Amino acid sequence: MAIAPNATELQAATTGATGDKDQPWPSERWGFYALFCVIFATFITFFDQTVFQMLAEKMKGSFGMTDAMLGWVQGPVSLIAYVIVGIPLARLVDIYPRKWVLSLGIAALGSIMALGGIAQNLGQLIGTRLFVGASSSANGPGSYSLLLDYFRPMRIPLVFALLQLGYIGGSSLGNIVGGQMIAWTATFPDTIHFLGLSIFNWQLVMVMVGTPGLLAGLFYVFLREPPRRSPAGSHKLVADDASAGRKFAAFMGWDAAKAIWERKQVFLPLFAALALSAVESQGLPAWRIPFMARTYGWSEAETGALLGTLMLVSMLAGIFAGGVFVTWMGKRYKDANIRATAIIFTCTTIVTIASPLMPTGEGAIAMMAAGVFFGLAGAPAQNAAVQRIVPNEKRGQVSALYLFMFTFFGGLGSWVIGSVSTYIIGDEQMIWKAILITACIFLPTATFFMWRGIRPYREEVERLEALGL
Repeated sequence: MAIAPNATELQAATTGATGDKDQPWPSERWGFYALFCVIFATFITFFDQTVFQMLAEKMKGSFGMTDAMLGWVQGPVSLIAYVIVGIPLARLVDIYPRKWVLSLGIAALGSIMALGGIAQNLGQLIGTRLFVGASSSANGPGSYSLLLDYFRPMRIPLVFALLQLGYIGGSSLGNIVGGQMIAWTATFPDTIHFLGLSIFNWQLVMVMVGTPGLLAGLFYVFLREPPRRSPAGSHKLVADDASAGRKFAAFMGWDAAKAIWERKQVFLPLFAALALSAVESQGLPAWRIPFMARTYGWSEAETGALLGTLMLVSMLAGIFAGGVFVTWMGKRYKDANIRATAIIFTCTTIVTIASPLMPTGEGAIAMMAAGVFFGLAGAPAQNAAVQRIVPNEKRGQVSALYLFMFTFFGGLGSWVIGSVSTYIIGDEQMIWKAILITACIFLPTATFFMWRGIRPYREEVERLEALGL
């Protein structure tokens, strides 16, 4: 049964609908330029992240780390600043011109990545990873907010699908190009002395992949900021005369969290599924190179060439297949976004568990690529599902909280796998066992919660339709 709307909700819906009706849509030409900016910035973000993950074995050897410490550097370190400033920075998306927030964020991300290339010790490297998390925290919420104010609702599924091109290009080319860059820098002396600095040859890769972030930031400067499609004053979280404590709580995301809790039967299963699946899906990439090197004896260049190529094909196929599948489901179910995602989660679980059990490196990479295929097939539907049920005036922070779950638990994933390897398995050469254990625990549980979220999501969609939204 759908939840009946109250008087306040009806009034808000009427006001929002009227405001949107009288407000013209901006030029789609500028909309597609905005989409290009977001795609390119996303490409830079995931290219940097992928290449950094490919340096795992190099970092471990140079700084003498255990798998647990390596997993910590690859993920949780970047979360510390994200936890502290992530939600407040996302709030800036709802207040200030989004193009400036996004421009400064991606420029800072690239600069900090490059600075990691001259880190003199593990502590300095960890310091750069702290700021990487902070600089990237507003990218997702800002991008979603910007694009949703540029394109009509019927365009959003296409826009969200095209948005995945940044992830596809960054992840696939990151593997291919990153592997070749690592192989190239390996021909240099192990340590390079420059201006009093001692730099490991693999650190040059970080300098090279970080600098294009400045170009991505420049592209945003020429973008026209679209008007926000919400009632006047809706960006205000609290009254002007509210106490300082109340304003601070709102700025830190209290009202967004409260809005989620009021619809917890809808949001909590989706948040739980996202968080649990992220532990494995986002933790695994950090261990692909160590897994392939220790289990099959493959180098970074060998792994990157095959994995990157298969990922490129599987990602493009995944977006196409996912779009077709969700569209087909949408003609039959109001809960199509979540129902389709639940089916895709089931497929992802099967191939991910199979990957570390493959007898050959080619078979393991094929299963990895299959996991990426299903992950991309479900991503647009999952993102669109959350945006469908979030109020416009809280979209920035609710999206930030949703992405926070993905980022936080996904960031912990590399440390979870590394800790299982170091403290439970006890033999770091058997990293495949750690990957298998985490996959068997987290992915089936995440899939259960996604299936559990179908009914409440359908009821929420019906409630919103009753409001005319």
